[in-house]
Amino acid sequence: MPALGFSGSAQALLTAPVRGAPSARVHGKRMAKILVVGSLAESLVNFRGDMLRHFVAAGHAVTAAAPSGPAWVDARLADWGVKRVVLPLQRTGTGALADLRLVAALWRVCRREQPDVMLGYTIKPVVYGSLAARLAGVPRIGAMVTGLGFAFAPVQGWRRQAVRGVAQALYRLAMHCAHVALFQNPDDEADFRTAGLLPARLEVVRINGSGVSLQRFASQPMPAGPRRFVLVARLLADKGIREYLQAARMLKASHPQVQCHLVGPADSNPAAVSVQEVEQAARDGVVHYHGAVQDVRPILASSHVYVLPSYREGTPRSVLEALAVGRPVITTDAPGCRETVEPNVNGQLVPVADAPALASAMQQYAELPDSTLQAQATASRQLAEAKYDVRLVNAAICRALRLNAQENR
Repeated sequence: MPALGFSGSAQALLTAPVRGAPSARVHGKRMAKILVVGSLAESLVNFRGDMLRHFVAAGHAVTAAAPSGPAWVDARLADWGVKRVVLPLQRTGTGALADLRLVAALWRVCRREQPDVMLGYTIKPVVYGSLAARLAGVPRIGAMVTGLGFAFAPVQGWRRQAVRGVAQALYRLAMHCAHVALFQNPDDEADFRTAGLLPARLEVVRINGSGVSLQRFASQPMPAGPRRFVLVARLLADKGIREYLQAARMLKASHPQVQCHLVGPADSNPAAVSVQEVEQAARDGVVHYHGAVQDVRPILASSHVYVLPSYREGTPRSVLEALAVGRPVITTDAPGCRETVEPNVNGQLVPVADAPALASAMQQYAELPDSTLQAQATASRQLAEAKYDVRLVNAAICRALRLNAQENR
């Protein structure tokens, strides 16, 4: 695909130094004003909550912007001391007019809040948040790539190819607007480089996902009883939901005592797996479907093995939570997933979209001796402590956004 072109004036805008309003000082430190932009209200708490609290605890003024959501999200953010802004963002829409309205709304937020730092995550906040922040003169713009999805997936048909081309062009625009790009796995970064989306002046930082709180997701003993597998994910085809249902059906035929659990809400995405399909599998005795839950810790604690047959991830948060609790993991040999498992040490890797291979791996774990299962559980917890501790990840994000330097001024 040809490179996205910019006019001379646009190029000047994207390369010119920018200045923002000076920040206040708190107890001798320079307090930064930070704007975090997401595409789903709940994700501000569920995926970025530890990061937001980290910013606030460091004395920064934090504003979180996302579409409207449940009242508990706004209440939680208020309790943390985070200012909430509601955006006109349609997470799965592609309308040009709606996207222009989003850019205008983000520009107005930047002009009103005068942030020193803007951090966007997921595609629309990354693209339109970076553009609006650059137009508004935000001094430090961070673009966090949490997964690529359809933008880099193999596609057939001219319509899907056109959508992919537009998505890559928008990412190219975002990378020209941003000052630093944060990637959650090496494959995503490599794909961006291969596609020529990373300008030479852009800082590139790799972080270990969103991290996991080792205190909230404390290590749990293995439960008694027959082996129980669990998958926690939105009901999307590319999360491997159908492969999990097929593998569970195969496993139940040979190991009827084994239980396979599925947790996750329905989704409006065109690639969604219907609730009716999942409920039919539950009626057939293949899986125990729990729907959406507020707290996955009891379900993880009652399981023996975590399963995520995803086609591609940034770094899967659900796997990090399972590692922290101390559970072996079966996942795919796919970008973002493969980094979380060392085969035969804390889990197994299986090919993408291969239900028989997944069933075979699950059968192996159904028959695994308790001592081997416990050794892998311990290895999972150790990996979470060494690599995915949210405190380490938040420190890396602060360095990338240059917040540490601001605090020390």
